[in-house]
Order: sequence, then C-alpha cells, then structure tokens
Amino acid sequence: MLQTRDLIWTLLFIGCAASIQVQITPTQGEISVGESKFFLCEVVGDATDIDWYAPSGEKIVSSQDVFVSRTDESTSTLTIYHATVDSSGNYKCVAKSADKEAQATVQVKIFQKISFKNAPSLQEFNEGDNADIVCDVVSSPPATIFWKHKGAKIHVAKDVRFKIMENAHLQIRGIKKTDEGMYTCEARVMARGEIDFRAIKVVINVLPTIRIRQAEVNATADIGTSAMLACDADGFPEPTVTWARNNVVLETDEKYSLNEDGSELLIKDVTKVDEGDYTCMAKNKAGEKEEEVSLNVFVTPRITYLNNQTASELQEHVTLTCEASGEPTPAITWSFGPRVFTEREQSLDGNVVVRSDARVSSLTLKYVQFSDAGQYLCTARNPIGQDSKNMYLEVRYSPKIQGPVTVYTWEGNSANISCEVLAHPGASVVWFRDGQQLPSANTTNIKIYSTPTASYLEITPESQNDFGSYNCTATNVIGSESKEFLMIQAEVPSAPTVEGVAPFSSTAMVNFEEPDSNGGVSVLRYKVDWRQPGQDWSSREFEVETGTNQIILTGLKPETAYEVKMAAVNGKGDGESSPSTPFTTKPIREPSAPKLEAKVQKKGNALKVNWVKQDDGGTPIKHYLVRYKPKHVSDWRPEIRVPHGSDHVLLQALDWNTEYEVYVVAENQQGKSKPAVVSFRTAMQPTAIPEVGGSGLGTGAIVGILMVVFLLLLVGVDVTCYFLNKCGLLMCIAVNFCGKTGPGAKGKDIEEGKAAFTKDESKEPIVEVRTEEANPPTQDGGAPTEPSETTPLTEAEPTSPDTTSPVVNSLPTAASNSTPGASERNTAAAVESAKSAAEASLPASAGSKDSGPAPAGATSSSTPDVGPLVDLSEGASLTVAPPKAATAASEPDAKAAEPKESTGSPSTASTAQADIKVAIDDKANANDAITKEANATETKEVKEVDAVPNSTTEVKTVPNEAPVANGNESKA
Repeated sequence: MLQTRDLIWTLLFIGCAASIQVQITPTQGEISVGESKFFLCEVVGDATDIDWYAPSGEKIVSSQDVFVSRTDESTSTLTIYHATVDSSGNYKCVAKSADKEAQATVQVKIFQKISFKNAPSLQEFNEGDNADIVCDVVSSPPATIFWKHKGAKIHVAKDVRFKIMENAHLQIRGIKKTDEGMYTCEARVMARGEIDFRAIKVVINVLPTIRIRQAEVNATADIGTSAMLACDADGFPEPTVTWARNNVVLETDEKYSLNEDGSELLIKDVTKVDEGDYTCMAKNKAGEKEEEVSLNVFVTPRITYLNNQTASELQEHVTLTCEASGEPTPAITWSFGPRVFTEREQSLDGNVVVRSDARVSSLTLKYVQFSDAGQYLCTARNPIGQDSKNMYLEVRYSPKIQGPVTVYTWEGNSANISCEVLAHPGASVVWFRDGQQLPSANTTNIKIYSTPTASYLEITPESQNDFGSYNCTATNVIGSESKEFLMIQAEVPSAPTVEGVAPFSSTAMVNFEEPDSNGGVSVLRYKVDWRQPGQDWSSREFEVETGTNQIILTGLKPETAYEVKMAAVNGKGDGESSPSTPFTTKPIREPSAPKLEAKVQKKGNALKVNWVKQDDGGTPIKHYLVRYKPKHVSDWRPEIRVPHGSDHVLLQALDWNTEYEVYVVAENQQGKSKPAVVSFRTAMQPTAIPEVGGSGLGTGAIVGILMVVFLLLLVGVDVTCYFLNKCGLLMCIAVNFCGKTGPGAKGKDIEEGKAAFTKDESKEPIVEVRTEEANPPTQDGGAPTEPSETTPLTEAEPTSPDTTSPVVNSLPTAASNSTPGASERNTAAAVESAKSAAEASLPASAGSKDSGPAPAGATSSSTPDVGPLVDLSEGASLTVAPPKAATAASEPDAKAAEPKESTGSPSTASTAQADIKVAIDDKANANDAITKEANATETKEVKEVDAVPNSTTEVKTVPNEAPVANGNESKA
C-alpha cells in the first residue's frame, strides 16, 4: 500500500516540475455571517507572484475585512473577517512564473445562523386585546418557527384564538388573564440541524375597576362632623387611586385626609359648600377608570326669627311669624299647649289659621281672646333634626271671675268663698254684701285673704243672717266684672241604703248605696250599728273609702241572728239611720281563704307572700299552711306551717326566671279553708360584670384596710376608757412608766391597806348579794317582772307608813382579824337580821288569805328611797332605814284587783322584794389593815350562805372603789 502512494506522489512531482500547479485549502468554504475564516493557496513549482481575486474579478488588496498575506514563496493566505452576505462568491488564487500561469478557485458560501432579531423576553398586553407576541428570527436558509406555552406545543387548530402569523409572530385574539405565563419561540434549520429558542414572559394587564361603597353620602353641616367617601379599585398591576373635585386633584391637608392607598377620602368639618360630586380615579398600565361619588350636605333646622307679641282682647287679628333655616327645607308646626297646628290647618272655630311659604310660617288669630295668651311653640323639622323655640303672646284683657258659686257650711263652721280672677294687667278685688263693702266695722266674723290670682272671703256664720249672697267685683285698666256667690246652710246627709248583708260565721259583709244627699258637704264616715234582737246596739264608724261600698263587721257569734243599720256622717253631724236589716251568721265551719298579695324581692329570686285574714269560721285560726312549686313540675315543695298571728311568708332561693304558684290555706278546729292561689315569675338571673383589670382593690389591700380600721377603733376605745374610766392600755402605761396615780388610789394609806388585803391569797372578789322574793303573777296572769336597779323593791304600802323598809344596804368598812368561826357567826347574824327586817316589812295583805282587796288604783311603780349604808365592822350596829311613804293614784273606773298567793313557798306569799347588798367600804383607815383581812374573810363566807327561802339570789361583783361620800348609795 505504501509503495503505491509513493509512486503517485513521485509521478505528480515529475509532472509539476514541468509546470506550475495551484491548490486552495479548504477547497470549499461555508462561513456564518459575522464569522471569520482563512484560505491557503499552495503553489507547486516556481512562482514569482501569487495573487487573490475577488468574486467581482478585482484583485484583492488587503483591507479591514479581507486580508491577503504571503507567508513564503509557495503559499499565500486569504483571510475574510466578519463575513457578510456580500462576502460570498468564488475566490480565485493565481500563480505566475515567467510565461507560466496557474490558478485555482474556491467557492465561499455565507450563511445566516439562527438569531432572534426582535424577541423581547417580557411582553405586556391589556386584557381583551388581540395580542401579537413578537419573535423575529433571522437565518439562512429561513428557519421554521414553533410556539410553546408552559412547555406544551400550541396547536392553532385546536384553539381558534391562537394564530401564527406570516412573520412567525403568535397572535392571541381577545387575550385573557388566564393566557398569562411563559411562552417559548423555537427556530429550526433543517438543512443544518440547527435549533435555537427564546423564552418570552407574557403579562396581561387588567384595566382598573372601581367599586363605590356608597354612591351618595349624607352629612350634616355645621356640627363639626366629618364625611367619608370611599371607593375600592381592582386591576393589574394594582392601580393608584386619586380623588378630584371640579378637575382639581385633592391632596391631604387641613380640609381633606387620604388613607394609605387613597381609597378613602375624609372631608373634615363638613359645611354646606362641601356638597357636590367627587371623582374617584384609578390608573394603571392598562388604563384609567373614573367613578363619581355624591356628597349631600344637610343642615339641621334652626329657627332664625321668632318674637314675642302683645295684643288686646277682641283685637281684629294678630299674626305670629316663625322663620327657620335648614336643608332639606324644614316643615314648621305650631303648638299651643296640647293643640298642634300645621300648614293650611285651622282650628274648629276658624279662629286660628296657619300658612307656610318656603322657610316661613305664620299663625294668625282672627279674634284674640284672653285664653289665647301664653307660650306658643314653633318647631322646625327635617330628616336631620329639629329646632324649637317659644314665644309669648301677651293678651291684655278685663277681669274674668271664676270659682264655685255655692258654698255650704253651718253655724260656727268657717268657710271660704273663692273669687278666682283672671286678668291682665292684674285686677283689684272688692267684696260687697247688700251694697256694703266688706269687711265693715260691725262685722267680726268675716276675713279677707288675697293672692295675686284670687281673693278668699272667710265667713264664720253666727246666725241665719250670715247665709245668703256675697258679691265679688274685680277691676283693672281694661274693665271690670262682678259675680254673686251664695253661702247656703248645710244639712246632715240622708240615710244610706243597705242593699244586702253577706253573713259568715264570725263576720258579715254589708253592701250599701251612698246617701242621695250629702247635705252640701262631703260624707266623712259611715256609722254602723248592729245587735242581737232585744239587746243593746253595738256601734262602729268607718272612714269613707273612694270606690268601696262595702263594710265588714267582725267579732260576731256563729249561728246568731243580728240586725244592722247605717247612717252617714258629715261635718254637720250624723244623718238619719237606714232601716235595720236582719241577718243570721253561719254555723261554725272551716275558715275562708285569705286574700293573697305576692311581691318579688330585690334579690329577684325571693318572694314575699302577704295575706289578709278573712272570716275565721267562728273559731280561731290555728295556723296557715303554705305550699309552692314551679308550674312546670308536679311535686310540691315541703309544706310550711306559719303561726296564726303571722301575715306573710318569705320564700327564698327560688329558681331564676321560673313561674311559681303558691297555695295558702287557713286552718281552724273545723278544718282547712279553700286554698288561696297566687302565681308569679322570678326575675332573670343577673349577669356578672367582670372586674376591670387593675381598677379594683385586691384581697390583700382590703384586709389591710380592715386591720387599720380595727386598730384605730381599738385605740379610740382605749383613749375613751382612759379619760372616762381611768383604765385601759394608756392608763397602764401612765401608771407604770409615767408615775400617774392609778384608779381607786385615794392616798398613801389606802394603797397600804389595799396591799395588805392582797397579801392574803384566800381573798375573793368583793360581791353583791341580792335576795329577791318571788313576785306573784299579776291579775292578768302575767309572769313576775325581773327586778332591776330601777324596779321598786316593795309594793306600795297602803296601810301603815311606819313599816320598816325591807332594804338593808350593808357596807362593811373593814374586816377584823378574827377567827374563821367568829367571821361565820358575824356574817350569819347579819344575814338573819336582814331577813327578819324584810319579813317584818311585808304588807299585811300578803301574809293572810283573809286580807281585803288592795285599794283600787294602787300602783307598784313607786320606788322607795334607798336606805342608808350600814357598817358591819366591829362595834357597828345594824340599822334599818324606814322608806318614804308610797303614793297611790286612784282611778274611779278601775276594778279592785284581788292579790293572788305566791306559789314560791308555803311560809310566805309576798309581792315584796328584798335586796340585800354587802360591800366593802374602801374608805377604811390604813391603820385597820388587819381588821380588813378578817372582814374580807367574812365577805367570802357571806357569798356562800344559802339564799332566803322562796327568793332568788343574785350575785354581782362590785368594783373595789370607795362609795360616794354621802353614804346613801345602794351600791358602790
């Protein structure tokens, strides 16, 4: 193989040696527009010149686009830079040597690669337009264009809205927002297998749309309010919103305020000049949209003119004028008291006529009367509000006398004749009788009282002559008027009519008709008389109750015949009685049902049921039985038994908002009454109001406040005790730290004696021993009264004033230092002496059953003077002070009270009370300290002595203080 190739080259070399040969490499050239390429021309043989010739035949001279260079004697290079379409053609390389010439050609083809000349990556269209998506492709040969949407090839045959134009553009008719997205323009050159594409983003802009929240906005002027105009704009991209009025764009300032996106326009302090149309404008890339919003400004009515006027009675006419402003135009009405007059309306008598024109209204009174005087109200109204003003029409007129013409009275009873005068200006009033002005010099039973509008003639009739006619004359600058008044003798009322009697067991209901004549004065009472046949009449008066013609008699006997009659009573006296009406009460039976009244309490779920007792059936009511339950359940709550004297029951803890029914039954010995029924509903359960955080006091703060208040209260009590009773914490501090003398310290000697007394641990507190005889019950069966400091210790003594007082007040000054046995004997002797003195002082009537009755009217409230203090110390003798004579007041009608025996003891039946008091006298001398100790031991033993038989012993601790200096006190 190698030998054959070498042979060929050898033959060619030999042939070429004889001639020149030219060869261009590459033999064919394809250049893309804009690219550069070179060609090599090789010469075989000796060549003096090697030249290149353009397709036009011209020799190529090196330039910026074409460059020729000879690298050595046998080669030359042609370089084409930035090839263009014009660079295509046949290029020729010519080699010359003397008379020899050789050439070779090469065909240069210039082609256009795929390039996107005009294919914007972002293309925007308005919704609804016929969109032309541009994709201009340059290539040679021309490329084939394909379109894709979201990665899928577009088939124009399937959607008629899509069309590929001759220039390869994609047309979408009536493009929609849904057509928005990424599109791909793809170019292909089949001959070269070349492919390229461009991604195009298609954006659909949407024209703004405006939604007006309120096409018409109403506002009220001159009251400092604001008006809000609002429009909401939609579109893509998001439109900008502006407002304009009269082609002037509005901006935020003192008058207007716009929100962040401009959709809301706030007009401040609206006035009437702000009324009109406002334009809402929305604009974006797709275009601009406008809508109108109307602002209606209303003005509240205001009365601008209304003046008071004066007229005279029977004047031809008077016109009242009222002017008002407002938007819309207000309607004006007039009112005078309860009467209201509107436009074109007149009174029934045709005297009042109202006319209106625009914002002015007039009220005309054709004939002015005195009753037309007063305040007239003008009211202007429109849908926004109203305004009212008063004007006063002053009418000058002559006096008008009013008042009742007749007055009834009787001799000795004062009565007033009223002369009420209406007049303007005010009138003077004069009274006359028989042409003589009152009061006259010879009249003492007539007085005149006057007020600005009336004159009162007070007459106290003394005889029949004082009854008759009286004249009242009133005069002013306009005129005068007189009127006659009659004073008539009053009579007693006629008899009422008893229509019937409804008897029960112990009560009876009398139905009656009022008397035909009241005698000229009002009936004050009704007198009812009833009796059993043949017995004395029982009488009772009942006050007149308006609207009630029934009277109930109580306290009757069952199954008993009665007769009843009635008479009316007025100020003059008792009238005639009606004929007696017989009736018979019913037998003893069960009581009548009580009348019920229910009242819900403030709590809302509690009820108070009150009842009024009716007929008891002839026997006392034992008790009332109360049952209740909610209406929607069948089971009753536990029955409540209420004592007969009660008139109500309180039901608590009921269910909220529930209807209840209550039965109340009265029961006596014969049985139960029919149930009285009442229904009611409890209130709605109140809703708890949550506390406002941080605004109330906490639990700790409340507890602290209570502790401080309690502490202040203790301090106040302690200070009070210090100044009043010389005790308490302050007194203790004053005594122990400040050296202040303590309470009861009367000096150094007393303190020493007190110290000596306290050394003996066996000492007991000073006591007061009170022995009280049992008090027999009173004649009424009442229990004996517990004696107190103010209760008399003995009954009033009707017989001998020399009776010794049963009260022995013993105050030993000091105890002797005697033996315990001696102390017991001394104490026993003192007690026995006191008992003997008490028994000796008992009234004679209490000691014997044969005693006569006590004097009528004798009272036990007279308290005898307290006896003198008795010193029980050594050497002191027991003394008894006689009481002062008791005073007794007698009443003639009182019945004699027979004393009863005391059930306390067979040995004594006394109403007297003995009070034995033993105390220590703190005023003892300090030198008798030893005697104090012994006597204190006696005091302890006295406390243990048994009480006197049939008496009550009361032991009280007596403060260790000195008695009052006068020595006549019953206790320390």
